[in-house]
Amino acid sequence: MPEVSVQTAGELRARLAERGARWSVLEHLADEERVPRPSLGLEPGVNLTPAEAVRAVDLRALIGYPSGNPHLDRRRAAHGLLPGTAAGSGTAAGPATAAGGRPAAVDWRSRWGRSWITKVKDQNPCGSCWAFGAAGLVESMARIEHCVWAERSEGDVHGGLRLSCGQGSDPETALDWIRANGGLADPDCRPYSTPPEGLPAVRREAWRAEYTPSWDRSGRTVRITDYVRLGDVEQQKVWLDTVGPLTACFDVYEDFFALGAGVYHRTSDRLAGGHCVLVVGYDDAAGCWLFKNSWGTGHHVGGYGRIAYGEANIDYWAKCGLRGTNVDPWSKRRLHTGNVYESGNGRAHRNFELLARAGGGRLRHWWREGEAPFAWARAGTFATDASGPPAFTGATYNRNMESLHVTTGGRLRHWYYEQSAGLWRDGGAFGPGDAAVGSTPALIQSDYGKPGNFEVVVRTADGRLNHWWRINGAPWTWNDGGRFGSGIAHYGPALVQTRSRRLDLVAARTDGRMQLWWRDDGCGFVWRAGEVFGAGAACAPCLIESQHGAVDEDTAGNYELCVALADGRVEHWWRGNASGSAWTRGAVFGHGVRAVTGMLQGSFGFNLEVVVLRTDGLLQHYWRGGTSRTESGGGGGWHEGAVIGPG
Repeated sequence: MPEVSVQTAGELRARLAERGARWSVLEHLADEERVPRPSLGLEPGVNLTPAEAVRAVDLRALIGYPSGNPHLDRRRAAHGLLPGTAAGSGTAAGPATAAGGRPAAVDWRSRWGRSWITKVKDQNPCGSCWAFGAAGLVESMARIEHCVWAERSEGDVHGGLRLSCGQGSDPETALDWIRANGGLADPDCRPYSTPPEGLPAVRREAWRAEYTPSWDRSGRTVRITDYVRLGDVEQQKVWLDTVGPLTACFDVYEDFFALGAGVYHRTSDRLAGGHCVLVVGYDDAAGCWLFKNSWGTGHHVGGYGRIAYGEANIDYWAKCGLRGTNVDPWSKRRLHTGNVYESGNGRAHRNFELLARAGGGRLRHWWREGEAPFAWARAGTFATDASGPPAFTGATYNRNMESLHVTTGGRLRHWYYEQSAGLWRDGGAFGPGDAAVGSTPALIQSDYGKPGNFEVVVRTADGRLNHWWRINGAPWTWNDGGRFGSGIAHYGPALVQTRSRRLDLVAARTDGRMQLWWRDDGCGFVWRAGEVFGAGAACAPCLIESQHGAVDEDTAGNYELCVALADGRVEHWWRGNASGSAWTRGAVFGHGVRAVTGMLQGSFGFNLEVVVLRTDGLLQHYWRGGTSRTESGGGGGWHEGAVIGPG
């Protein structure tokens, strides 16, 4: 006899008890409630590759080199994948291990004391699971490889493929589109959208959103290389241990819709369709994959579920992994300040880019490859009127480099490196005639407008601060945002746009203490004085928002600040924005320092990187290593890096 369809949660609970199932129905469903049926979306077998058709991959050839993440390096060494290592030479990441040093369980939600996976999302009511699986893969690999949250938009690939709400696809098609179309954009560039409520089912299925991303999309995408298909289950587990998550697709039977806690084994013969998820780990003791679904947090356990190895054909199709992500400047915009930032250039997509004075009012571009031997190299020069160190950043205009300096005449001058032409171009002079000569302005790209405005603050000769801004579109004019404050002795690269969209900055006062200023955007865009801290500041502070304390993509990270003291040392301060903690002095380091000119947090673990101007006129790189601390104020220690120059 054909199986009787289960209609209610109570009926399914009775079936699970009868069959001794290892999983339970969603706790919040009352017995009399019908089992929900969220959308699926896998187009059966259209572009999926059977696992048996995929040859074993050469992992040493693919990932046999040091990454920017020290945790990954230890795992790869454990498998003998790095030069000079043999299997079993590393430290296992857990209490139990399988053959060859592989841990018996991996969970990317909480490895090494951190989260590496973005929040659970909801695809409904459209059949777009494949887009959420692909976007989740890009997001997680950007976090793992570059230590930055980079939330991506499923709507970018779904709209880019011009699919209707009811059309299905698969992760391989999504990844092919992402690779061929310059990457995957952030949600503000092109959001994921669904049909308006109340549409009849037929019209909802046929509904199709317009694909209209913001025109600076080319600078707002995480770019990817080719994905890797993995068919062998053991290699899939090694990949999860040494690289990151995988996309996976499987058959959905009617009982799966009610999966709560436990390891899913199907008890139904009624096939509902196909579905795709992101596999974020495995557990050999429980014999299952751990997956992140796209049905919201009300399904499974907070949106995450477990499915037994081989169940519902989850191991029939090859799973897909990524490596070599290239993160956009928009995602990194809070992570650097001053004359240095991390671009997506180089084989590892993590080159350091730096601007420094080169004599005669010129500026020279320096860069450092993002892998050994980490040597600094000279590039081109431009400008003739720079009076002090420049501000330097990457913008969303095709990832152009943007430079700003105070001229010898007390004005501001903008230069930009046009990536498409490979040339530095003069963007013109603007601003006050009394900017403090020799000082560094602060330059950021905010999220006001699309593309985001440029926001600039500079100290003027009368000890005040002057804000300027530019709408990044025709006629490209700079606007005076007014002056504020008084008694400012030093100000430079110390401007951040907060997650609540206000502007924060820190300046050094004439009494040697530092003070935070913030712009009240809810009450007339007025700048207001904030907390005062520290003592003995002898230069302009550098301020960034780091990834320390940012437990997810929506939580503000800690402020990190470095400032030079009169005795030639550098003082590091931090403030926990999420926890609401006060400013805390983290460490004092260095020697012979005249000023701190730049600061960043890049792809090398969660290290902080600082560039200083020495008393002999040369630049020097310092960095703070170690990733085991729970707050940015402790552990790791500061180290002297290379001397850069002369120009």
